[in-house]
Amino acid sequence: MKYSKLFITGCDKNTRWMLPWFLENFKKHNDTPIEVFNFDDTGTEGWFNKPNAMLAAADMADKVIWLDTDCEVRADLSPMFDKIQKNKLSMVLDRPWTKRRPERGNWYNSGVVGYTGKPPVLTEWHRYITQGLTNEVGDQEVLNWMLGGDPLREMVHINELPHIYNTLRLDLIDNTAPKKPHIMHWTGSVGKLKIKDMMDNG
Repeated sequence: MKYSKLFITGCDKNTRWMLPWFLENFKKHNDTPIEVFNFDDTGTEGWFNKPNAMLAAADMADKVIWLDTDCEVRADLSPMFDKIQKNKLSMVLDRPWTKRRPERGNWYNSGVVGYTGKPPVLTEWHRYITQGLTNEVGDQEVLNWMLGGDPLREMVHINELPHIYNTLRLDLIDNTAPKKPHIMHWTGSVGKLKIKDMMDNG
């Protein structure tokens, strides 16, 4: 059976500890199906498995949204599916990284990615990662490198989502966070400590 709408996530032995917390928050607010990909058997670093999982999920549903497991879901996310555009990746502008690395143009945070079908930019993203065509340290960095800070390429390949759908930990530090994030993304080692504290203390 092919879904009309599907959320996906993925984890390996290093990130699986967050999965119960992630799923509890997600299911508290959402009844759209969600699929969890197991990255332990791929022999690849966890974050580099993301585009491969996204391509696989394109055959499972008409519209798909990837969520990192360090995303705290705080609201119904179903309206996001109406914002997905054909042949583009729907993502939130990463304001903190755009501010910190302005020489590389706009950054788009890959913790939340919506799409339909197999956009050309997704297949290229997958190819650049699997063939090791860059020396970038993570999937978001590879995508940023591909876009090359070119506003025209960004316009062709990226559909910008509202900030509420991926508010970053650094947004809190920079005072750029919206008032009521639907997704709070606890990035980095400091973010993982915050998640552990929430899991331990409720």
